[in-house]
Amino acid sequence: MSEPSFQDDVLQELGDDKLTEIAGLLGTDTNGARDTVAETVGAMTGGLQEKAAADDDGGVEVRQAVAEVAEPPLRGVSTLGGGLGGMLSGGMMAGVLAKISKPVAGAVSKKTGIPAPTISRVIELLIPVLLAVFAKRAASGKTAGTPAAGGAAPAPGAAPAAGGGLGDLLGQILGGGKK
Repeated sequence: MSEPSFQDDVLQELGDDKLTEIAGLLGTDTNGARDTVAETVGAMTGGLQEKAAADDDGGVEVRQAVAEVAEPPLRGVSTLGGGLGGMLSGGMMAGVLAKISKPVAGAVSKKTGIPAPTISRVIELLIPVLLAVFAKRAASGKTAGTPAAGGAAPAPGAAPAAGGGLGDLLGQILGGGKK
């Protein structure tokens, strides 16, 4: 299937201006920035999937944040062209992304040789973009558990069902879930 990857969607949402800003921050060209963004987004989404699978408070928090992103009232957010003020000020997903940013910055720094504080700054620029892409993917019907796709939305905080549930929902939003 030729569906764009989550990283592709993030790069498209990021746009040339922000990519150029990130390139300047990294001291590289836009291709170097694109590679670093893809690496960082991959690490962040992997971290989300790992946390969502955990059977602890962190896992519950990630599952609640995913359910919040998939709720119908957030669908209008995707039409704001990236203006996510309300979601950034109180959205659970923004908090979850902020919590995983330090370990992700360390991992990406180790892999790329770019200092962790620089990667942390890139992550700060990426969080609103990630939120916009999550909202757009959830609203576009790429998730089988949303009302738009004919299913019932999972209750916030609900544990994932065996063989499905919020873990699959996250995978579907990120593009790596069950089809």
